[in-house]
Amino acid sequence: MVTEGPERAPQRSLFKAAGLDDEDLSKPLIGIANSWNEIVPGHVHLDRVAEAVKQGVREAGGTPLEFNTIAICDGIAMGHEGMKAPLPSRELIAGSVELMAKAHAFDALVLVTSCDKITPGMLMAAARLNIPAVLVNGGCMLPGVVDGREMAVSHVFEAVGQYKAGKISEEELRRIESMAVPGPGSCAGLYTANTMAIAAEALGMALPWTSTIPAVSAERIRAGRAAGRAVMDLLRRSIKPRDLMTRKAFENAIRVDVALGGSTNAVLHLMAIAKEAGVDLPLELFDEISRETPHITNLNPAGPHYVRDLHYAGGVPAVFKELAELMHLDQLTVAGETWSEIVKRAEIRNRNVIRPKSDPYHEQGGLAILWGSLAPRGAVIKQTAVDPEMLVFRGRAKPFDSEEDAVQAIFDGRIAEGDVVVIRYEGPKGGPGMREMLTATATIMGMGLKRVALITDGRFSGATRGPAIGHVSPEAAEGGPIALVEEGDEILIDVPNRRLDLLVDEDELEERRKRWTPPPQKESGFLAIYSMLAASADVGAVMRPDLSITR
Repeated sequence: MVTEGPERAPQRSLFKAAGLDDEDLSKPLIGIANSWNEIVPGHVHLDRVAEAVKQGVREAGGTPLEFNTIAICDGIAMGHEGMKAPLPSRELIAGSVELMAKAHAFDALVLVTSCDKITPGMLMAAARLNIPAVLVNGGCMLPGVVDGREMAVSHVFEAVGQYKAGKISEEELRRIESMAVPGPGSCAGLYTANTMAIAAEALGMALPWTSTIPAVSAERIRAGRAAGRAVMDLLRRSIKPRDLMTRKAFENAIRVDVALGGSTNAVLHLMAIAKEAGVDLPLELFDEISRETPHITNLNPAGPHYVRDLHYAGGVPAVFKELAELMHLDQLTVAGETWSEIVKRAEIRNRNVIRPKSDPYHEQGGLAILWGSLAPRGAVIKQTAVDPEMLVFRGRAKPFDSEEDAVQAIFDGRIAEGDVVVIRYEGPKGGPGMREMLTATATIMGMGLKRVALITDGRFSGATRGPAIGHVSPEAAEGGPIALVEEGDEILIDVPNRRLDLLVDEDELEERRKRWTPPPQKESGFLAIYSMLAASADVGAVMRPDLSITR
C-alpha cells in the first residue's frame, strides 16, 4: 500500500528521507512498537531488547521500523492523583499502536513491552489490527536483599505502615527503599505487570518460556531476537492475532492466572483484550474457571517465591504441563506450534515452586467473583491472598469518598479491628481512572491490623494481599449500592459462597437513594473524556463499549 507502484513514489520518497533504500522497501515493513523510556524500571532496558528484535527481523528478511508509546509506572503513580492516569493510558497505548500501524501500512508488528497497562494495551491494538504480531516483554526484576531477606516493592509499601506504627525506624525504612527494588524489570513479584506478561504467553501471543525471563539475563536479549524472526514466520504463514486469541486461548490464560494466584487486574485486561478480539468473556467465567483450578504456586506478594523462581522451575510451559488435563492444548501460538507440541518439551524443575495439582496450596484458584446487595454486577477478590479466618467476615462500615481520606484515617488510628474500610468514587467514571488502593492495603498490613477488610469500586495492585475486594459494580458514581453505605452499617463478606452484602433494610436504602446526588465532574483533559466514555469494571472498564466492531 505504501511501497509499490509509480503512484506510491511520494510515500517511498518519505521513507527514503528517513534513511531507507530500495532494498529496504522491497521487504515487508515490520513495526516495532517499543515502550522504552527513562522513567519506569520495567522499561529502561527495552532499547536493548528492541535492538535485538530488529536484528531478528533483518535476519529473517524484513525491514524493522521502530516507534514508541507512552508507559506509566503504577508504583510511582500510586497513592496520589497520578494513579488516575494508568488505566486510561491503556486506551491511549492501544490507540497509538493501532494508528501508527494503520497510517504506515505495516505488514506485521513486534510489541516490545513491559508493565501493567502497556502489555494489555498493545495486545488490544494487535487484536484490532489483526496483522501478524508477536509480543516480547522486558522481563521480571530480581528481588532485592535487605538484611539477608529477599524483598520486592510490596515490602516497601508495607514498610511505610510499619514506620507509621513505630515498628521500624526511618533509617530502616530508607535502607529498605534503597535495596528492595534493585534494578531493571517489572517488579519481582506476581503483580499486574508479570501477570499480564504471563497471560500474553498463555494466550499464545508471546514465545514459550519467554514471559518469565529475568530482565538482566542475556536470555532476555535472545528472546527479543527470536521474536523478530518469529514475526516473519507468522507473516509468511498469514497467522494473525485473532487466529490465536480465541475463546479457548482466553480460557487458557485465565486458568494459568488463577493457578498462579495472579493480579485481580487480569480480569479487567483480559476482558478488554477479548472485546477487541471479538470474544465474549463474561465475568462469571473467571469464577467458574477458578473454582475448578488448583492454586499451585505461592509467589510474592502472598508467598515466598518470585517470578524469577517460576522461570527457573520451568516457566509457563511447565504450568501447562502440570494442568494439561484442564488446558486447551490444541491452541496455536506465535511459535507456530500448538501447546501440545510445546508441553512435550516442558519440564517441571522445582516442585517447591510448582506444586503438583494433587497437592496444591489451595484447592481453588486465585480469583473469586462475589455478588450480592453491595455488588449486584460483581466484585473481585484474590482469595488465595486472604487469611482463612477472614474468608467469612462481618464488619462495621467505615466509608470514605477517596483513597486519600481513607489512608489518613488509617494513619490517624481511626480504623480498628472489625472495621470494613469502604473507598468509593474511585471507579472508572468516578475516579476517574479506577485508582489502585495499594497504599491503603499495604498500610493496613504494615500497621498490623489483622481483622480489617477493604472494599472499593476502584481496584488493587497485584502487590496487594489480604481481604481486599475491588471492582465493585455498579460503581458509586453510577449510583451503585456502594454509594449508599453509611458509617456503622454491617457488611458481610462470604468468599466461599461468593457473597458481598450490605446488611441494611431495602426500605432504608431506598430512602438513601432518594437523597443521593451524583458528584460533579472535577477533571479536565483526557481524564474527563475517559470519565464520560468509560464502561463499568464488570465489562473491563473499556472506553465506548457501545461501539462494537463487526469482525
